[in-house]
Amino acid sequence: MTFSKIAAAGTVSLLALVSAAQAQTQIDWWHAMGGELGEKTEALATAFNAAQSEFVVVPSYRGSYTETMTGAIAAFRAGEQPDIVQVFEVGTGTMMAAEGAIVPVYQLMADAGAEFDPSAFLPAVVGYYTDPEGNMLSMPFNSSTPIMYYNKNVFAAAGLDPEQAPRTWADVEAFSRQIMASGAAECGFTTGWVSWVQLENFSAWHNQQIGTLENGFGGLETELTFNGPVQVRHWENLARWQQEGVFQYGGPGGGADAPPMFYSQKCGMYMNSSASRAGVLNNTPDFEVGIGMLPYYDDVAGAPQNSIIGGATLWVLAGGSAEEQRGVAAFFNFLSSPEVQAQWHQDTGYLPITQAAYELSEAQGYYAANPGADTSIMQMTLNAPTSNSKGLRFGNYVQIRGVIDEEFQRLLAGSVDAQGALDAVVARGNALIREFEAAN
Repeated sequence: MTFSKIAAAGTVSLLALVSAAQAQTQIDWWHAMGGELGEKTEALATAFNAAQSEFVVVPSYRGSYTETMTGAIAAFRAGEQPDIVQVFEVGTGTMMAAEGAIVPVYQLMADAGAEFDPSAFLPAVVGYYTDPEGNMLSMPFNSSTPIMYYNKNVFAAAGLDPEQAPRTWADVEAFSRQIMASGAAECGFTTGWVSWVQLENFSAWHNQQIGTLENGFGGLETELTFNGPVQVRHWENLARWQQEGVFQYGGPGGGADAPPMFYSQKCGMYMNSSASRAGVLNNTPDFEVGIGMLPYYDDVAGAPQNSIIGGATLWVLAGGSAEEQRGVAAFFNFLSSPEVQAQWHQDTGYLPITQAAYELSEAQGYYAANPGADTSIMQMTLNAPTSNSKGLRFGNYVQIRGVIDEEFQRLLAGSVDAQGALDAVVARGNALIREFEAAN
């Protein structure tokens, strides 16, 4: 039974949840999932509440990832914090530095006497959220990685093989030019999240360093280094392709203009989160969507390596009673169970966070029936992560992503070349890291 069916079968209003909480231990969960994903997220709480009678989880949508994290921090200072808050991956450094404000998951589970096996989680996922000793700090929830979506109808109209995704960046350029020349689409490709997809993941995928001290995992004294020749080459190409119409920029942050360009068949290819899969399929009824791995430069040694995750984890805020923390532990065990994780993965496109959930999805025939649905998993596990490709952990990285967007826009405007843009990202980003270091 899907979460939506569970929710429909036993739908309870927020008022009813709060009323029930008077007789049960209430667990407050702040999250950042809006729209359809928000409905599926809240259905998880409904399913957990229906499965037992000791605790009631009350979910609350709190806006964007940034708004949710900053709101939770402010609430903690005011003594009004929730038990659980969903924080995106680039907020990990900030949460780790909030000593006294969080209860590490490994400690919570031990204190609650809950069954907990960190080795059950996919290494590429859990490694992002562990301390130097390998202890899990937060509970993986919605993990994703960027992949390639392409329009099979456009490919066929352009004389391309609709079953063959572009493998390299040379392929992307060649396919784009053929698509445009044939009139099958106006542009070749677009992308969401320039920062995440075309710099952070691009670097990891090519086994290029993002920053010193293992991309920040080794300590606060790290410095950004993703202004090397490989990254500069790619940004030079993106700027040139933008001028020539091969690439069309989707905007800063998540790139709100990118999805419509793909949905309307203006652009034949689109790079964004694997968690966009459900939305992509729902918004493209007029054509068939193909899925492929991220492209790479095949003359770069070590490429392709592995991509890195996005999405978010669930952090436990300090101050809850022992009974509330026991309820949080029970909820986390529910969320990470193979059946729940497999359904969440299949419903949303997020990665299954455990090996058992992946194996269950495979046994259920999900990947056979949905070609490309396992692309994200294959891409993340293509090779064992290196110090360059296991993720990143920098303070003030939310602000640094804003800097990346600003400098990329300056590059597209012709105000600076690729080397200058990335040099500025590194200089401005390192200044923000130093500010974080001084404050923590």
